[in-house]
Amino acid sequence: MNAVNALREFLALGGPVVAILIVMSVLTLAVTLYKLWQFAACGVGRHRVLSDALTAWDAGDRDGARMRLAKSSSYLAPIVGAAMDAPDMPDLDDRLDAEAGLALAGLERGFRLLDTIAQVAPLLGLFGTVLGMIEAFQSLQTAGTSVDPSLLAGGIWVALVTTAVGLAVAMPTSMILSWFESRTARERVFADKALRTVLVPGQPGLNATMVRGAAAAPEATPEHA
Repeated sequence: MNAVNALREFLALGGPVVAILIVMSVLTLAVTLYKLWQFAACGVGRHRVLSDALTAWDAGDRDGARMRLAKSSSYLAPIVGAAMDAPDMPDLDDRLDAEAGLALAGLERGFRLLDTIAQVAPLLGLFGTVLGMIEAFQSLQTAGTSVDPSLLAGGIWVALVTTAVGLAVAMPTSMILSWFESRTARERVFADKALRTVLVPGQPGLNATMVRGAAAAPEATPEHA
């Protein structure tokens, strides 16, 4: 009950701007929890089994690769499986890339809302501060010659509350969004590597040839002045 009363006093102090910012913080928390659940359910970042299947496919073990792929819970497993079973068609790369892009777009759902909150929250807090400062100076004007300095100080710190709340909402939202975006960026790289591995599997001796070629390349000599 005390927490509810404290929240009511805080909302009355900050006005409607603080109420909007609190709603935005609740939205950030809800989206964050949903994305954490979604990432865990889709197996984002957990591709050990899928990587084993790709290694087997790259080595020429087609049956072993399919057996390992069947044990993977990654959201990319159906796309990789379709690539393994698909016939050799000219436009197959584009179709699989589109399917992978659609799956990644599902992981990025909600990012636009987090980005909007991260950008709008500090501006909304500044807007509330400006409104509070206008109200404080109007009170000073009404007081006339009998100006009480505490009246101005009280109006200023109340006005600054909205800026503080706006920054408190925007900063963690921005950090959370950056973390989610870095995870999806790594997923995009892995998805591209997985499809390229299936569509263009390695050939025996290819790595050894690349190593010999790198060793035979002349070393760069530094230029002397």
